[in-house]
Formats: sequence, C-alpha cells, structure tokens
Amino acid sequence: MKRLLVLFCTFLTTLGLPGCDYFNARDLTPGVSTADEVRIRFGPPQAEWRNDDGSVTWEYSRQPEGAECYMITIGPDRVLRSLEQVLNEAVLARVQPGMEGDQVQRLIGRPASRQRFELKHETVWEWLIDRGSHTGELLYFTATFDDSGRVTATGRYTRHRNG
Repeated sequence: MKRLLVLFCTFLTTLGLPGCDYFNARDLTPGVSTADEVRIRFGPPQAEWRNDDGSVTWEYSRQPEGAECYMITIGPDRVLRSLEQVLNEAVLARVQPGMEGDQVQRLIGRPASRQRFELKHETVWEWLIDRGSHTGELLYFTATFDDSGRVTATGRYTRHRNG
C-alpha cells in the first residue's frame, strides 16, 4: 500500500501538484536516504545547483500554483544531506538589494512569474508564498530587478482568491 501511495504522489508531483510533498519529505532522512530515493519521491529536479564541496542541490519548485520550493542537497556520496522548504520568512529575508537573478533563484527557486515594466526599466519576479487557507488571500513575495539584473527592492502583496 505504501508503494502505491509513493507512485501516486510521484504521478501528482510530475503534474505539478504539491499535495504529496509532505508525505514524500517525511519519508526521507538526511544522512540515510539516497539520491535515488529522493528522485523516486520527488521526480526529476527543475534545476541542479553545484556546490563547492562536491554536493549538488536539487530545486523542486511548486510555483506557480504551489507555495513551496524544496531545495534538496545530495552529498558527493549520493546520500541526502538536507531538505528545506525555502519559501519561508528566514530565507526570504536573505534576498537583498544588489543580488543577481541567479543568486535569488539559487536561494528561493524559480519564480511563479516575471513581468517587465519597460517605462520603469525594471523587471519584477514574484513567488506565491501563502495560499491563504485561513484568510482567502494569496500572499506573494516580489523581487524587483533593474536593467543590470540586480535586485533593487523586495516586497509583498496579497490577491483575493477567486472562487
């Protein structure tokens, strides 16, 4: 039965539905679980980030519909080192003016959307960070980039959920 649940969750994940991420993450243990187990539970990563120590961090963004982005670090021994849902206040606070787009994506994953404002000479990336289960309001985090590709400001806004 557990294997059937894992297969079902893997199928939903490939469709971009994060509903089973909680179960997938719960069944993985840093220092014990392997890279193959991570791939079975989460599927292929959207991005791979090479680290100086020989490890690799896999990005599993659930944007634009999900409010999660998992950064999963695998050691050179192919064993899970860490698993973190990075769309949280502590990590978002690390997005600072002057950072480049690659640095931001490395930190919090790919954005839900990118919008260019030609007259203002800026581009705004946004991430859904709260689906508003208690308030009915969707909460977004934004990073504004100038023409040189560097963050000039960050912010938040809410959008009323339709339906």
